[in-house]
Amino acid sequence: MSVDWLGGNAADVAGGGLGGNAAEAAAGSGGNGGSGGDSSSDDLRPLTGPETYPNPLRDVLLKTDEEIAAKIEDRFNQLFYGDPYTEAIYYPSHGAADQSYIWDVLHTDVRTEGLGLAMIITVQLNKRVEFDRLWRYAKTVHRSRSGPNEGYLTSWCDNPEGKAFCVDPFGQQQAAMALLFAHGRWGSDGADIDYGAEALALLDVMRNKEEQNGGVVAGVTNTFDPETKLVFDIPHTSAANTTRPSILMPAYYELWAQATGDPFWSEAAASARAYWKLVAHPRTGLMPVRADFDGKPLPGSDDFGAEAYRTPLNMALDHVWFGVDPWQVEEADRLLAFFSEQGIDTYGGAYTLDGEASSEPMTREAALIVMNGVTGLVAQNEERAEFIEAAWSMPPSVGMPRYYSGLLQLLSLLTLSGQFRVY
Repeated sequence: MSVDWLGGNAADVAGGGLGGNAAEAAAGSGGNGGSGGDSSSDDLRPLTGPETYPNPLRDVLLKTDEEIAAKIEDRFNQLFYGDPYTEAIYYPSHGAADQSYIWDVLHTDVRTEGLGLAMIITVQLNKRVEFDRLWRYAKTVHRSRSGPNEGYLTSWCDNPEGKAFCVDPFGQQQAAMALLFAHGRWGSDGADIDYGAEALALLDVMRNKEEQNGGVVAGVTNTFDPETKLVFDIPHTSAANTTRPSILMPAYYELWAQATGDPFWSEAAASARAYWKLVAHPRTGLMPVRADFDGKPLPGSDDFGAEAYRTPLNMALDHVWFGVDPWQVEEADRLLAFFSEQGIDTYGGAYTLDGEASSEPMTREAALIVMNGVTGLVAQNEERAEFIEAAWSMPPSVGMPRYYSGLLQLLSLLTLSGQFRVY
């Protein structure tokens, strides 16, 4: 079994050295992948987004449409087709000619987080070939085909104890949303991939896993708590009553309610918005990596760190697409005020929730800088332009950390140019 991620078998790469056939390790042994039983694209209703999308790169920074388009295309080409050793994170599967994966260079593994975010990027940029290759890989290698996790996308995840094999709700939610957008943008009738049916299958397993299994089996639960409507940290009894602010996506849930007519998803959106208010520090606006459903941060995950950087993107999408919660503007102003106090050119990447640096020496994090730029889309204070400018001026993400910062940089450019849209 090759361990050379540039020349080896892509299924081996995804397994990350688990032993045996990595595709089976990731997806479960036996059986065949499917599109979700009786799920049909014909059951989906069209999605409705806002009439207009803000473009602060043009309207605040006065960048031209040509400048914006060129930078987005440059960043896409670098991450998908750049130098394979220093720039790219998108690689063809050596085990299947019609599949590709996203490589987390720093952690040396494949995660559904990266696959899902890359699917969002490719559907937004109308890159159907790359989208289809990514979903085929995710479905073939990461979808569990048997056992209690059947239908879930399995992944590597970080937790307070280290790295572990798990079902990550973040990646699964990104994939479901991307598939719905693909259905709306490209259509599912006669397509090689029935995007709508695949999306419905993911929504169904997240919503109804316990019903599918006839109860809680081997600790596996629904992705969403049926009472609070919050997302579990992982869909397992070991994570009962705990979540991550960065995996709450109310904008997505509102669209899922539109698509399916299921009011559960609108209730989940309301719960997510309320939870952000509960868990955000009242002065700094910082949120922890993990917390219980009552808002108490979990030891070992109680600081603001890398995984929490994603939360402002979720908030910005909710603000742009639905704009129903004025608190989000107040929260964005708080966050930018805090980072302005730390120094816009000098703030670090990890803090306690009350604002004390929790890492020494203070290190600059490109992923946080670009996400603070996205926060500037929501904010109304005077500092917002500086944070948007910092995101625009960020050089390409290269080298070992390029996976996370590169994906978030490209997503920030799409969001700040009004090109992260509902289809």
